[in-house]
Amino acid sequence: MTTVAAYAAPSAKAPLERTTIERREVREFDVLIDIKFAGICHSDIHQAREGWGEAIFPMVPGHEIAGVVTEVGPGVTKFAVGDRVGVGCLVDSCRECDNCKAGLEQYCTGGSVGTYNAIGKDGEPTYGGYAEKIVVDENYVVRIPDGLALDVAAPLLCAGITTYSPLRHWNAGPGKKVAVLGMGGLGHMGVKIAHALGAEVTVLSQSLRKKDDGLKLGAAHYYATSDPKTFEELAGTFDLILSTVSAPLDLDAYLALLRTDGAFVNVGAPEEPVALNLFSVIGGRKTLAGSGIGGIQETQEMLDFCAEHGLGAEIELISASEINDAYERVLASDVRYRFVIDTATI
Repeated sequence: MTTVAAYAAPSAKAPLERTTIERREVREFDVLIDIKFAGICHSDIHQAREGWGEAIFPMVPGHEIAGVVTEVGPGVTKFAVGDRVGVGCLVDSCRECDNCKAGLEQYCTGGSVGTYNAIGKDGEPTYGGYAEKIVVDENYVVRIPDGLALDVAAPLLCAGITTYSPLRHWNAGPGKKVAVLGMGGLGHMGVKIAHALGAEVTVLSQSLRKKDDGLKLGAAHYYATSDPKTFEELAGTFDLILSTVSAPLDLDAYLALLRTDGAFVNVGAPEEPVALNLFSVIGGRKTLAGSGIGGIQETQEMLDFCAEHGLGAEIELISASEINDAYERVLASDVRYRFVIDTATI
């Protein structure tokens, strides 16, 4: 085992604090990564504060990891020392189920292993990216193209793939009208990616406070959902609505904005249940769906796409000592648009 510095939540809702954790020694197919940057995802806060249920403590959050390979196991063929790499939301899966064989490890029916707040196949808890180093099986590591700086690439390992995967699956592209609901860490990447795919993009946000940003990032239109006229004007407009909001919504109101055969796809994960009148989907043959992250192959595809189109996250770089303040600012929607930890400060 190797001891490394990290920031961890010692218990539910407790402030994160500097500590040390043990990383396993490099095995045959492992790579050791010197973490350079780690994004702060809203899901880090949900889990550290047990908003999604009972969690494992101490917890080192972080599943938006960008760094450099410093050691490889003897059986590793995909990476070499010095490679620029990333690690996202999962670090293992059963590898045997139909989903794993189809490159859909995120939906592993045998049980995927989260990058943190999970138990690995060795029976040990997993610890995430708010740390100096991490050891990961090469099959769950992706290559960060040279065209992407590591700091703006880190959030792509969650925010990027979480929006890219449903946009690709539901065929966002030329001739399609796509609405991105929420202009935050996920939403701003949804706008960038949907625009790069060729769709006509509309942002639906609580207010017009970020309108200039939204238009700059690729949106053609920007509406405030706090204005009732928005729902009247946009009724029956969209082929696809991508919801990145982690709060309960009036689903019936948003489903009314879809065209016939349109889809409302949720990637945000509210802690509370939401209500739905089924006639909202029956009338118009509409789809209410959800989407997780992406598999390893699709995550690599997303990174290559972002590099090709010059799409990095809009970030605010912080030191590790600012993590707790950053959590409060995320909850207050006071970040444009992703906090990224400079792990050299851990």
